Amino acid sequence: MPLPDVIPFIGLGWSDVLFLLLGGVVLAAAFGVVFGRDIIKSGLFLILTLGALAGIYVMLGAAIVAGAQVLVYIGAISVLILFAIMLTQSKVAPVKLAFQTQVAPAALAAVLLAVVFGLAFGSTEWGSTVFSDTPAATGTAPVAAALFGPYLLAFEIASVLILAAVIGGIYLAMEPKANDVGEDLP
Repeated sequence: MPLPDVIPFIGLGWSDVLFLLLGGVVLAAAFGVVFGRDIIKSGLFLILTLGALAGIYVMLGAAIVAGAQVLVYIGAISVLILFAIMLTQSKVAPVKLAFQTQVAPAALAAVLLAVVFGLAFGSTEWGSTVFSDTPAATGTAPVAAALFGPYLLAFEIASVLILAAVIGGIYLAMEPKANDVGEDLP
């Protein structure tokens, strides 16, 4: 028995429910990033936020953007940030954060931005976003051919530089041992 197009009792389609679930995950995880007290958990919430956003990109039919989101932002930048935090800092946040003294101006700015966005969205005519002269989707083959054809060397050089940066960060984060040859420790 196939699934109905509309979910009984709520009257929404499956794609609408999936979008609402992914949007809810994005918002909840983003709040976890901003309001989290543990910096490692905030980094993991950032990865969850970006992953759910990649799911929304897939729903919109932008698979190449979703793939780039996963590879670049989740696979490289977020993991690099987590490694940098874990290697160089204590994971415990201070009791009183410096930006907590600016709650009132930040709340006022947030309310003003919400009003401006509401007015802009309310006064916009929302028509179709696909125009009659939009070319048909060709998939990822042309993008892959362009990136891995003439720019393959640039990608390889960038990967070696990132690897060198990670190794350098690990080296800088290492604590020297007393029995190491070299300068005396204080």
